[in-house]
Amino acid sequence: MTLDDILAGLFPNGAKIETTGAMIAGQATLPDGGSIHVLGVTQGQPLGVDEAIALAGRVIKIVKSGDRAPILFLVDSASQRMSKRDELLGLSEYLSHLAKTLLLAEAEGHRTVGLLYGGSAAGAFIATALATGTLVALPGAHPAVMDLPSMARVTKLPIDVLKAKAETTPVFAPGLDNMVKTGGVHAVWDEAAPLAPQLAAVLRRPHGQDDRGRLGAERGGRRKAAELAERVARAAASHQEARHG
Repeated sequence: MTLDDILAGLFPNGAKIETTGAMIAGQATLPDGGSIHVLGVTQGQPLGVDEAIALAGRVIKIVKSGDRAPILFLVDSASQRMSKRDELLGLSEYLSHLAKTLLLAEAEGHRTVGLLYGGSAAGAFIATALATGTLVALPGAHPAVMDLPSMARVTKLPIDVLKAKAETTPVFAPGLDNMVKTGGVHAVWDEAAPLAPQLAAVLRRPHGQDDRGRLGAERGGRRKAAELAERVARAAASHQEARHG
């Protein structure tokens, strides 16, 4: 599906979307008459400091508006832009800033939904799609937090070892199916069905419900994350009670 097809399917009541290079920003009307903010990085382009700060500024403006309308973040990107200029300007800080603005928006009452309809990788994927409260995808999307050659360089493990692990352990493997198994992607939408009702179903989910760890355990992709997070939360609560008891 093209971006135009996706936007038309999501917002049959119309949308006002501006395109600036590989970025999109605007608002649309949901079938129930409500408003939704639309942002995104498109065309399979890398995410650099210029795009990251512009998108972060848009999110901050939305939060300051106080309208509490949901935010849909569409993603079809390469990885972060690894140019000398971007690195010298502090690319990692820009990406972190963008991710934090999306987390802030969610905390301030805006539902944040990521829709991965193409590619995305590494820092660009983490700062956009994975920073939203709920991430969904369309068939054919191809995310990768880190490809196996890069993982081999970082972990110092032979790539053959990583390839073997990737066959049985989703956290070692790129691709949409593996991201679903880990719980990182909440659901893969049916592109043959109307998109607007599928978005409405996501927006009806309880706000603030982060069930990625639970989904990862149920799907077999991350068997320990939810359990460990719960143990840490219990230990922290017990520590707080002991301090104030």
